[in-house]
Amino acid sequence: MNDELVAKIKANPNYQDLVKKRSGFALKLAIFVLVIFYAFILTIAFEPAVLGIKTGDGVMTIAFPVAAAIIVVSFFTTLIYVKRANGEFEDLIEKVRKDVKDEL
Repeated sequence: MNDELVAKIKANPNYQDLVKKRSGFALKLAIFVLVIFYAFILTIAFEPAVLGIKTGDGVMTIAFPVAAAIIVVSFFTTLIYVKRANGEFEDLIEKVRKDVKDEL
């Protein structure tokens, strides 16, 4: 790819919109997942009794369902990102491609 094409793509308003939206959305999702994960770790470190509460008559503590929920939430945030990437972000990429297709 030549420098002129790269400059044209970077100057494209659709490309700038894509970068802004994609980066912002990914950052929000990453922070969300990290907050949940680190809250769990900090709870284990500073208040282990909270997660040591037994559930029902069994030997399982509340830590297992909480950890499983964190994994499920992480999975769903990935699905949310992929759905948006294949929809809105892909549409913006196609607009950029159309704008610079004569340069390719």
